Amino acid sequence: MWLAIGRLCFATIVSETGLVDQQTELLQTALYDLHVELGAKMVPFAGYAMPVQYPLGVKGEHLHTRAKAGLFDVSHMGQVRLTGENRVAELEKLVPGDIAILKPGRTRYSAFTNDDGTILDDLMITNAGDSLFLVINAACKDDDIVHMRANLGDGVSLEEIDDRALMALQGPEAAEVLARFAPAVADLKFMSFAEIEIAGIACFVTRSGYTGEDGYEISVPNAQADALARKLLAEEEVEAIGLGARDSLRLEAGLCLYGNDIDTTTTPVEGDLNWIINKRRRAEGGFKGADIILDQLANGADRKRVGIKPEGKAPAREHTPILNADGEEIGEITSGGFGPTVDGPIAMGYVAIEFSKPGTKIDLMVRGKARPAEVVELPFAPHRYFRG
Repeated sequence: MWLAIGRLCFATIVSETGLVDQQTELLQTALYDLHVELGAKMVPFAGYAMPVQYPLGVKGEHLHTRAKAGLFDVSHMGQVRLTGENRVAELEKLVPGDIAILKPGRTRYSAFTNDDGTILDDLMITNAGDSLFLVINAACKDDDIVHMRANLGDGVSLEEIDDRALMALQGPEAAEVLARFAPAVADLKFMSFAEIEIAGIACFVTRSGYTGEDGYEISVPNAQADALARKLLAEEEVEAIGLGARDSLRLEAGLCLYGNDIDTTTTPVEGDLNWIINKRRRAEGGFKGADIILDQLANGADRKRVGIKPEGKAPAREHTPILNADGEEIGEITSGGFGPTVDGPIAMGYVAIEFSKPGTKIDLMVRGKARPAEVVELPFAPHRYFRG
Protein backbone atom coordinates (compact mmCIF):
# COMPACT_ATOMS: atom_id res chain seq x y z
CA MET A 1 0.00 0.00 0.00
CA TRP A 2 1.58 3.29 -1.13
CA LEU A 3 0.47 6.83 -1.85
CA ALA A 4 -0.32 8.29 -5.26
CA ILE A 5 -1.24 11.97 -5.48
CA GLY A 6 -3.19 12.29 -8.70
CA ARG A 7 -4.65 15.18 -10.65
CA LEU A 8 -7.54 17.17 -9.27
CA CYS A 9 -10.86 16.66 -10.99
CA PHE A 10 -14.20 18.37 -10.52
CA ALA A 11 -16.45 15.34 -10.03
CA THR A 12 -20.17 14.95 -9.80
CA ILE A 13 -21.21 12.68 -6.95
CA VAL A 14 -24.25 10.58 -7.77
CA SER A 15 -26.31 9.02 -5.01
CA GLU A 16 -27.64 5.46 -4.96
CA THR A 17 -30.90 6.81 -6.37
CA GLY A 18 -29.03 8.14 -9.40
CA LEU A 19 -29.70 11.77 -8.48
CA VAL A 20 -26.91 14.31 -8.22
CA ASP A 21 -26.26 15.11 -4.56
CA GLN A 22 -23.41 17.59 -4.74
CA GLN A 23 -20.24 18.57 -6.52
CA THR A 24 -16.82 18.29 -4.97
CA GLU A 25 -13.17 18.18 -5.91
CA LEU A 26 -11.75 14.67 -6.01
CA LEU A 27 -8.21 13.48 -6.55
CA GLN A 28 -7.43 11.00 -9.29
CA THR A 29 -4.90 8.20 -9.00
CA ALA A 30 -2.45 7.48 -11.80
CA LEU A 31 -4.81 4.72 -13.00
CA TYR A 32 -7.95 6.87 -13.25
CA ASP A 33 -8.06 6.96 -17.06
CA LEU A 34 -7.61 3.18 -17.21
CA HIS A 35 -10.54 2.67 -14.82
CA VAL A 36 -12.81 4.79 -17.00
CA GLU A 37 -11.63 2.99 -20.14
CA LEU A 38 -12.47 -0.36 -18.50
CA GLY A 39 -16.01 0.78 -17.74
CA ALA A 40 -15.63 1.18 -13.99
CA LYS A 41 -18.33 2.79 -11.89
CA MET A 42 -16.40 5.59 -10.15
CA VAL A 43 -17.34 6.80 -6.67
CA PRO A 44 -15.87 9.25 -4.16
CA PHE A 45 -13.77 7.49 -1.53
CA ALA A 46 -11.45 9.20 0.98
CA GLY A 47 -11.16 12.23 -1.28
CA TYR A 48 -10.42 10.23 -4.46
CA ALA A 49 -12.44 9.10 -7.45
CA MET A 50 -12.16 5.32 -7.12
CA PRO A 51 -13.63 2.31 -8.96
CA VAL A 52 -16.29 0.54 -6.90
CA GLN A 53 -16.90 -2.11 -9.58
CA TYR A 54 -16.36 -2.97 -13.23
CA PRO A 55 -18.80 -4.59 -15.72
CA LEU A 56 -18.05 -8.03 -14.23
CA GLY A 57 -19.87 -6.91 -11.06
CA VAL A 58 -18.94 -7.15 -7.39
CA LYS A 59 -19.83 -10.84 -6.99
CA GLY A 60 -18.05 -11.82 -10.21
CA GLU A 61 -14.96 -9.83 -9.22
CA HIS A 62 -14.96 -11.38 -5.74
CA LEU A 63 -15.20 -14.96 -7.04
CA HIS A 64 -12.61 -14.32 -9.75
CA THR A 65 -10.09 -13.12 -7.14
CA ARG A 66 -10.69 -16.24 -5.03
CA ALA A 67 -10.24 -18.49 -8.11
CA LYS A 68 -7.56 -16.74 -10.19
CA ALA A 69 -6.08 -13.24 -9.76
CA GLY A 70 -7.50 -9.75 -9.30
CA LEU A 71 -5.78 -6.40 -9.79
CA PHE A 72 -6.75 -3.59 -7.39
CA ASP A 73 -5.83 0.10 -7.49
CA VAL A 74 -5.05 1.13 -3.91
CA SER A 75 -3.06 4.25 -4.74
CA HIS A 76 -5.23 6.34 -2.41
CA MET A 77 -3.36 4.90 0.58
CA GLY A 78 -0.70 7.00 2.29
CA GLN A 79 3.02 6.28 2.31
CA VAL A 80 5.58 7.72 4.70
CA ARG A 81 9.29 7.08 4.94
CA LEU A 82 11.07 7.42 8.31
CA THR A 83 14.84 7.82 8.38
CA GLY A 84 17.34 8.63 11.11
CA GLU A 85 19.14 6.65 13.78
CA ASN A 86 16.27 6.89 16.29
CA ARG A 87 13.48 5.89 13.90
CA VAL A 88 12.73 2.52 15.53
CA ALA A 89 12.75 3.70 19.14
CA GLU A 90 10.65 6.75 18.34
CA LEU A 91 8.07 4.82 16.31
CA GLU A 92 7.73 2.29 19.14
CA LYS A 93 6.41 5.13 21.33
CA LEU A 94 3.38 5.33 19.01
CA VAL A 95 2.65 1.66 18.21
CA PRO A 96 2.49 -1.45 20.42
CA GLY A 97 4.40 -3.71 18.01
CA ASP A 98 8.01 -4.85 18.37
CA ILE A 99 9.66 -2.92 15.54
CA ALA A 100 13.21 -3.47 16.83
CA ILE A 101 12.94 -7.19 16.09
CA LEU A 102 11.76 -6.56 12.50
CA LYS A 103 14.53 -7.68 10.15
CA PRO A 104 15.36 -5.87 6.89
CA GLY A 105 12.99 -6.98 4.17
CA ARG A 106 10.15 -7.81 6.56
CA THR A 107 6.75 -6.16 7.07
CA ARG A 108 4.54 -5.99 10.17
CA TYR A 109 0.94 -4.96 10.79
CA SER A 110 0.42 -2.59 13.73
CA ALA A 111 -1.69 0.32 14.97
CA PHE A 112 -1.25 3.87 16.18
CA THR A 113 -2.73 4.10 19.67
CA ASN A 114 -3.56 7.17 21.74
CA ASP A 115 -3.37 7.96 25.45
CA ASP A 116 -6.80 6.35 25.96
CA GLY A 117 -5.51 3.07 24.56
CA THR A 118 -7.75 3.28 21.49
CA ILE A 119 -6.79 3.07 17.81
CA LEU A 120 -6.02 6.13 15.70
CA ASP A 121 -5.28 4.05 12.60
CA ASP A 122 -3.90 0.68 11.58
CA LEU A 123 -0.86 0.51 9.35
CA MET A 124 1.83 -1.62 7.73
CA ILE A 125 5.46 -1.12 8.74
CA THR A 126 8.31 -2.34 6.52
CA ASN A 127 11.98 -2.41 7.45
CA ALA A 128 13.58 -1.33 4.17
CA GLY A 129 17.09 -1.43 5.62
CA ASP A 130 18.04 2.23 5.77
CA SER A 131 14.50 3.39 6.51
CA LEU A 132 11.04 2.39 7.67
CA PHE A 133 8.08 2.56 5.28
CA LEU A 134 4.71 3.14 6.87
CA VAL A 135 1.57 2.58 4.83
CA ILE A 136 -1.48 4.27 6.32
CA ASN A 137 -5.18 4.47 5.55
CA ALA A 138 -6.36 7.01 3.01
CA ALA A 139 -8.98 8.64 5.25
CA CYS A 140 -6.53 8.93 8.17
CA LYS A 141 -3.28 9.84 6.46
CA ASP A 142 -3.36 13.60 7.05
CA ASP A 143 -4.11 13.16 10.76
CA ASP A 144 -1.53 10.37 11.02
CA ILE A 145 1.18 12.59 9.59
CA VAL A 146 0.29 15.42 11.98
CA HIS A 147 0.35 12.90 14.84
CA MET A 148 3.79 11.60 13.88
CA ARG A 149 5.29 15.04 13.35
CA ALA A 150 4.04 16.09 16.78
CA ASN A 151 5.31 12.99 18.59
CA LEU A 152 8.41 11.66 16.85
CA GLY A 153 11.46 13.04 18.62
CA ASP A 154 14.95 14.03 17.57
CA GLY A 155 16.89 11.84 15.19
CA VAL A 156 13.92 11.04 12.94
CA SER A 157 13.02 12.55 9.58
CA LEU A 158 9.56 12.04 8.05
CA GLU A 159 9.04 12.14 4.29
CA GLU A 160 5.70 11.87 2.52
CA ILE A 161 6.09 10.04 -0.79
CA ASP A 162 3.74 11.33 -3.46
CA ASP A 163 5.21 10.04 -6.72
CA ARG A 164 4.24 6.36 -6.58
CA ALA A 165 1.05 4.44 -7.31
CA LEU A 166 0.12 1.21 -5.57
CA MET A 167 -1.63 -1.79 -7.05
CA ALA A 168 -2.43 -5.12 -5.41
CA LEU A 169 -2.38 -8.39 -7.35
CA GLN A 170 -4.31 -10.94 -5.28
CA GLY A 171 -5.42 -14.53 -5.70
CA PRO A 172 -4.13 -18.10 -5.97
CA GLU A 173 -2.65 -17.46 -9.43
CA ALA A 174 -1.08 -14.07 -8.56
CA ALA A 175 2.39 -15.51 -7.99
CA GLU A 176 2.39 -17.41 -11.28
CA VAL A 177 1.30 -14.31 -13.20
CA LEU A 178 3.75 -11.89 -11.60
CA ALA A 179 6.68 -14.31 -11.90
CA ARG A 180 6.33 -14.17 -15.69
CA PHE A 181 7.53 -10.56 -15.51
CA ALA A 182 9.80 -10.88 -12.45
CA PRO A 183 10.85 -14.43 -11.47
CA ALA A 184 12.30 -13.18 -8.16
CA VAL A 185 8.84 -12.53 -6.72
CA ALA A 186 8.30 -16.27 -6.34
CA ASP A 187 10.97 -16.33 -3.60
CA LEU A 188 9.18 -13.80 -1.41
CA LYS A 189 7.22 -15.12 1.55
CA PHE A 190 4.19 -13.63 3.28
CA MET A 191 4.95 -10.23 4.84
CA SER A 192 8.30 -9.83 3.10
CA PHE A 193 9.58 -6.97 0.95
CA ALA A 194 12.05 -6.43 -1.90
CA GLU A 195 12.94 -3.92 -4.58
CA ILE A 196 12.34 -5.81 -7.83
CA GLU A 197 12.10 -4.91 -11.51
CA ILE A 198 8.76 -6.00 -12.99
CA ALA A 199 8.73 -5.89 -16.79
CA GLY A 200 11.76 -3.60 -16.56
CA ILE A 201 10.05 -1.19 -14.12
CA ALA A 202 11.67 -0.63 -10.72
CA CYS A 203 9.07 -1.53 -8.07
CA PHE A 204 8.78 -2.00 -4.33
CA VAL A 205 7.02 -5.31 -3.75
CA THR A 206 5.55 -6.85 -0.60
CA ARG A 207 3.93 -10.26 -0.49
CA SER A 208 0.84 -9.16 1.39
CA GLY A 209 -2.69 -7.95 0.82
CA TYR A 210 -6.21 -7.41 2.14
CA THR A 211 -8.12 -10.38 0.74
CA GLY A 212 -6.90 -13.40 2.72
CA GLU A 213 -5.39 -14.76 -0.51
CA ASP A 214 -1.78 -15.04 -1.58
CA GLY A 215 -0.67 -11.98 -3.48
CA TYR A 216 1.44 -8.86 -3.74
CA GLU A 217 1.27 -5.12 -3.27
CA ILE A 218 3.32 -3.32 -5.90
CA SER A 219 4.56 0.25 -5.55
CA VAL A 220 5.39 1.72 -8.95
CA PRO A 221 6.29 5.23 -10.14
CA ASN A 222 3.16 7.12 -11.19
CA ALA A 223 4.50 7.64 -14.70
CA GLN A 224 4.78 3.88 -15.26
CA ALA A 225 1.73 2.69 -13.33
CA ASP A 226 -0.64 2.62 -16.31
CA ALA A 227 1.80 0.62 -18.44
CA LEU A 228 2.36 -1.98 -15.71
CA ALA A 229 -1.34 -2.32 -14.95
CA ARG A 230 -2.09 -2.93 -18.63
CA LYS A 231 0.60 -5.61 -18.86
CA LEU A 232 -0.87 -7.44 -15.86
CA LEU A 233 -4.45 -7.09 -17.08
CA ALA A 234 -3.44 -8.54 -20.45
CA GLU A 235 -2.71 -11.85 -18.71
CA GLU A 236 -5.57 -14.33 -19.08
CA GLU A 237 -5.92 -14.93 -15.32
CA VAL A 238 -6.21 -11.27 -14.28
CA GLU A 239 -9.31 -9.08 -13.96
CA ALA A 240 -9.66 -5.53 -12.65
CA ILE A 241 -11.30 -5.49 -9.21
CA GLY A 242 -13.05 -2.57 -7.47
CA LEU A 243 -13.65 -1.43 -3.91
CA GLY A 244 -16.90 -3.39 -3.61
CA ALA A 245 -15.22 -6.77 -3.96
CA ARG A 246 -12.24 -5.57 -1.93
CA ASP A 247 -14.62 -5.04 0.98
CA SER A 248 -16.42 -8.38 0.67
CA LEU A 249 -13.09 -10.21 0.32
CA ARG A 250 -11.60 -8.63 3.45
CA LEU A 251 -14.82 -9.30 5.40
CA GLU A 252 -14.70 -13.00 4.51
CA ALA A 253 -11.06 -12.96 5.62
CA GLY A 254 -12.07 -11.45 8.98
CA LEU A 255 -9.87 -8.37 8.45
CA CYS A 256 -10.68 -5.04 10.10
CA LEU A 257 -11.75 -1.94 8.20
CA TYR A 258 -10.66 1.22 10.00
CA GLY A 259 -13.65 3.41 10.77
CA ASN A 260 -15.95 0.39 10.98
CA ASP A 261 -14.38 -2.41 13.00
CA ILE A 262 -11.69 -0.40 14.78
CA ASP A 263 -11.48 3.30 15.60
CA THR A 264 -10.91 5.71 18.49
CA THR A 265 -13.62 3.96 20.52
CA THR A 266 -11.92 0.55 20.38
CA THR A 267 -8.72 -0.80 21.92
CA PRO A 268 -6.56 -3.48 20.27
CA VAL A 269 -7.71 -5.96 22.92
CA GLU A 270 -11.40 -5.25 22.29
CA GLY A 271 -10.70 -5.55 18.56
CA ASP A 272 -9.21 -9.05 19.05
CA LEU A 273 -5.81 -7.76 17.90
CA ASN A 274 -3.83 -8.99 20.91
CA TRP A 275 -1.39 -10.67 18.53
CA ILE A 276 0.03 -7.32 17.37
CA ILE A 277 1.38 -6.65 20.88
CA ASN A 278 4.58 -8.65 21.09
CA LYS A 279 6.16 -10.20 24.18
CA ARG A 280 8.75 -7.47 24.78
CA ARG A 281 6.21 -4.68 24.42
CA ARG A 282 3.87 -6.43 26.88
CA ALA A 283 6.72 -6.55 29.38
CA GLU A 284 8.10 -3.05 28.80
CA GLY A 285 5.12 -0.96 27.67
CA GLY A 286 6.30 2.47 26.59
CA PHE A 287 3.65 3.13 23.91
CA LYS A 288 0.65 5.44 24.06
CA GLY A 289 -2.18 3.99 26.14
CA ALA A 290 0.02 1.13 27.37
CA ASP A 291 -1.39 1.11 30.92
CA ILE A 292 -4.96 0.65 29.66
CA ILE A 293 -4.09 -1.88 26.96
CA LEU A 294 -1.82 -3.98 29.18
CA ASP A 295 -4.45 -4.00 31.93
CA GLN A 296 -6.98 -5.36 29.42
CA LEU A 297 -4.50 -8.01 28.30
CA ALA A 298 -4.05 -9.11 31.90
CA ASN A 299 -7.62 -8.81 33.15
CA GLY A 300 -9.79 -8.91 30.04
CA ALA A 301 -11.90 -6.31 28.25
CA ASP A 302 -15.65 -5.81 28.63
CA ARG A 303 -16.37 -6.53 24.96
CA LYS A 304 -14.80 -8.19 21.93
CA ARG A 305 -14.95 -8.15 18.13
CA VAL A 306 -16.36 -11.47 16.88
CA GLY A 307 -17.49 -13.16 13.70
CA ILE A 308 -21.27 -13.50 13.29
CA LYS A 309 -23.19 -15.82 10.97
CA PRO A 310 -26.83 -14.81 10.46
CA GLU A 311 -29.30 -17.58 9.71
CA GLY A 312 -31.15 -17.41 6.41
CA LYS A 313 -30.25 -15.09 3.56
CA ALA A 314 -30.90 -11.60 4.99
CA PRO A 315 -27.63 -9.71 5.61
CA ALA A 316 -27.10 -7.62 8.74
CA ARG A 317 -25.45 -4.30 7.93
CA GLU A 318 -23.33 -1.88 9.94
CA HIS A 319 -25.01 -0.55 13.13
CA THR A 320 -27.46 -3.47 13.36
CA PRO A 321 -28.19 -4.04 17.08
CA ILE A 322 -27.17 -7.41 18.56
CA LEU A 323 -29.50 -8.88 21.18
CA ASN A 324 -29.33 -11.68 23.72
CA ALA A 325 -32.09 -14.26 24.26
CA ASP A 326 -33.97 -11.84 26.54
CA GLY A 327 -34.05 -9.16 23.85
CA GLU A 328 -31.44 -7.00 25.59
CA GLU A 329 -28.94 -5.17 23.42
CA ILE A 330 -25.43 -6.60 23.92
CA GLY A 331 -23.57 -5.09 20.98
CA GLU A 332 -23.61 -3.87 17.40
CA ILE A 333 -22.61 -5.04 13.92
CA THR A 334 -19.63 -3.09 12.54
CA SER A 335 -19.31 -4.77 9.11
CA GLY A 336 -21.82 -7.00 7.36
CA GLY A 337 -22.96 -8.17 3.99
CA PHE A 338 -23.12 -11.15 1.65
CA GLY A 339 -20.11 -13.47 1.39
CA PRO A 340 -19.97 -14.86 -2.16
CA THR A 341 -17.44 -17.55 -1.25
CA VAL A 342 -19.52 -18.85 1.68
CA ASP A 343 -22.75 -18.17 -0.24
CA GLY A 344 -24.52 -16.44 2.60
CA PRO A 345 -24.62 -13.42 4.91
CA ILE A 346 -21.64 -12.76 7.20
CA ALA A 347 -20.80 -10.04 9.69
CA MET A 348 -18.43 -8.83 12.36
CA GLY A 349 -19.32 -6.84 15.44
CA TYR A 350 -18.74 -6.20 19.12
CA VAL A 351 -20.54 -8.09 21.85
CA ALA A 352 -20.29 -8.06 25.63
CA ILE A 353 -17.48 -10.43 26.58
CA GLU A 354 -19.80 -13.06 28.10
CA PHE A 355 -21.41 -13.55 24.66
CA SER A 356 -18.16 -13.76 22.67
CA LYS A 357 -17.62 -17.53 22.71
CA PRO A 358 -18.10 -19.25 19.32
CA GLY A 359 -21.38 -21.10 19.23
CA THR A 360 -23.24 -18.48 21.28
CA LYS A 361 -26.75 -17.90 19.95
CA ILE A 362 -27.76 -14.26 19.45
CA ASP A 363 -30.39 -12.23 17.59
CA LEU A 364 -29.90 -9.41 15.11
CA MET A 365 -32.48 -6.64 14.84
CA VAL A 366 -32.84 -6.41 11.04
CA ARG A 367 -35.53 -4.04 9.72
CA GLY A 368 -37.39 -4.14 13.01
CA LYS A 369 -37.39 -7.92 13.35
CA ALA A 370 -35.16 -10.09 15.58
CA ARG A 371 -33.43 -12.64 13.36
CA PRO A 372 -31.35 -15.56 14.73
CA ALA A 373 -27.58 -15.66 14.36
CA GLU A 374 -24.54 -17.28 15.93
CA VAL A 375 -21.10 -16.14 17.06
CA VAL A 376 -18.48 -17.98 14.96
CA GLU A 377 -14.72 -18.26 14.58
CA LEU A 378 -12.98 -15.94 12.13
CA PRO A 379 -12.15 -16.01 9.26
CA PHE A 380 -15.19 -17.05 7.23
CA ALA A 381 -12.94 -18.06 4.30
CA PRO A 382 -9.55 -19.64 5.09
CA HIS A 383 -6.40 -17.55 4.69
CA ARG A 384 -4.14 -18.80 1.92
CA TYR A 385 -0.98 -16.78 2.49
CA PHE A 386 2.31 -18.14 1.14
CA ARG A 387 4.63 -18.86 4.05
CA GLY A 388 7.15 -20.98 2.16
